[in-house]
Amino acid sequence: MAQQNAHQNNLVALDVGARQAIVRIHLLGALRAISYLGEDLVPRGRKARAILGYLCLHAGQRVPRAKLAALLWDRVPDQQARASLRQSLRELLLAFGPLADEVLETDAEMVRLNQRACWVDSAAILAGPHPANLLRTDLAALCEGELLEDLNGISEAFDEWLLMERARFATEVTAVFDEELHQIAQADVPAERRAGLARRIIACDPTHEGASRILMTALADMGEKAQALREFERCRMAMRSRLEVEPAAETRALYERLRSAPTCPKHEAAQAPQAQSAPHSSIAVVAPIASRLRIGVIPFQATTEENAQLAFSLSQEIGSALARFRWFDVVAALTPQPQTAQWDEAFLRAKGWHYAVEGNLISGADKISISIRLLDIGQDIRPVWSDRFELATTMMDQLHDRVVAPVVARIDPAILFIEGQQTAQRRSGATSLVIQALPLLLLMRRDRFERAGQLLDEALKQDSQNAKAGAWKALWHVINVGQGWTSEPSVDRKMAQELAFRAVKNDPESAEAHAVCGHVCAFLEKDFDSAVHYFDVASRLNPNIAFLWAMSAATYCYLGQPDVALKNLARYQYLASLDPTAHFWDSVFTTAYNLKGDYEQAYRHGRRFVRENPDFSNGYKPLIAALGHLGRREAAAPYIEKLLELEPHFTIARFIGSYPFARQEDRDNYVRGLELAGVPKG
Repeated sequence: MAQQNAHQNNLVALDVGARQAIVRIHLLGALRAISYLGEDLVPRGRKARAILGYLCLHAGQRVPRAKLAALLWDRVPDQQARASLRQSLRELLLAFGPLADEVLETDAEMVRLNQRACWVDSAAILAGPHPANLLRTDLAALCEGELLEDLNGISEAFDEWLLMERARFATEVTAVFDEELHQIAQADVPAERRAGLARRIIACDPTHEGASRILMTALADMGEKAQALREFERCRMAMRSRLEVEPAAETRALYERLRSAPTCPKHEAAQAPQAQSAPHSSIAVVAPIASRLRIGVIPFQATTEENAQLAFSLSQEIGSALARFRWFDVVAALTPQPQTAQWDEAFLRAKGWHYAVEGNLISGADKISISIRLLDIGQDIRPVWSDRFELATTMMDQLHDRVVAPVVARIDPAILFIEGQQTAQRRSGATSLVIQALPLLLLMRRDRFERAGQLLDEALKQDSQNAKAGAWKALWHVINVGQGWTSEPSVDRKMAQELAFRAVKNDPESAEAHAVCGHVCAFLEKDFDSAVHYFDVASRLNPNIAFLWAMSAATYCYLGQPDVALKNLARYQYLASLDPTAHFWDSVFTTAYNLKGDYEQAYRHGRRFVRENPDFSNGYKPLIAALGHLGRREAAAPYIEKLLELEPHFTIARFIGSYPFARQEDRDNYVRGLELAGVPKG
């Protein structure tokens, strides 16, 4: 729970640092600019984005237009370069819209970014002092990626400037790490926090001996003597391969002290049974119970030197996309590794990861094959998911949509499923309880549903600011209303609203929270404008969460836009192939086809859905309406009987008063189908 709370504190502190700003700009990774309303402000043109990046790194300074023109258009005459600069500046100003006057100052000769109006991630990492509970490396963990990583190749002059800025930033971040290593060495910092900080530094610099010593000491304090000794071996191998030197005497002396020290009896007793049963007892480690999962992304390997950078970039993109899922931590290497590097069991265990992602690129004559695996680093290291993609060399511009998006969308539910199993619980805290609750929540069986509610209540009791717990408990109340299981619908409506909006406030970067908030606005409040806003923000925060596309499709059904709903459902299907909760959202297809007037398709989808989810009452309603329009009253009869068994008081009159239609003609058509099928009028 301590780690979970620390992570939430990081998010809160991040938000506090940006509270006075009207724009948040991320330079680490792909450039992002988000307004205080959650609007995407990034211009489409790469040179307009490069201007924004340059101004951010010179925030508060008046930058001559001539300098920008020479930097970005270094091979054209001055007059043409100035004209091109004016066009890109205009594009930047248009992207910022009504905020442009507050953020950007321009005149005939100079351009300046108003640093008071903007929060910039790279500046926040290096700034100080920070709150006592927020080390700058914690902030760095939320803003991973190379500086302006998507702006390479704009011009030779810009590439040279960017290379120097990256080197400068890396040097300053290293100094930050060293300063904070000194702080935690002097202060009474819990062992888990020391280990976490050291691991983040080692992920950036595997040869950092100071961090390695901190990690060894912290692991020993946690009773993980074997891991502490393995960390020394990892450090020694890294220094040999990269620097061709041996660890310092201080590091070797620490290793000898730890090796000769007796094991704490309580840890010895705890580890003994595992050591006896492990097939490889010399390397078996009992993983400590942690409040957050750690997912490592190993730099991908390529069969040819030409594709080495592509392989590394792909692993970085997957790491960045995975980092948008808020319930686990992602660690990805910041620099490419030699193609001969071997990722053996000792390496994986020394990292302290729970899962690892690895991949290989194989070049063909006109295509590239990409193989990716997810490894579960438990008592035994085993692959738990894998996939293979083939992409023509002429389609490299579609790499993100065809590879990155489906990979991360399938890894998240794979981990969710494994962690939800009783035998695989390696985490404590609120999020662990949420993961146990999710499969019960969406089974649509009353007893399991009630148990899910209890688990979510316990999660919120442990951590009232956990956005994941708050969002799913809000959805629990929505389902309770929709299923007709509550005797006090007004109470459930109020609780759903409070929990959903609080989840967004607790974690403004949670796509899950925004999606659930959108569904609450649409289904319970019939506030469709707000719902669309929240879904738009959710899709920008993390477009690779499958269920948010299905949820938004339901809202577009309420709005009377079935074509948009079906488009979003197609995206949902593309992403949700492995999602264990996918069955719950399939009923939206029935509603969309029903509103579109394609009653045969609605019938086919609806029949399949209620067969697989017989206790979900809202799945029967669009199916029955479709059968009514098809003139199949007899076929509808058993479905009406089952619906009334689930909702004994269901009538057309109650349906009219509760179902959130935006257009009267859609309501009338739906009701007409129910009447033709023989549903009681009320």
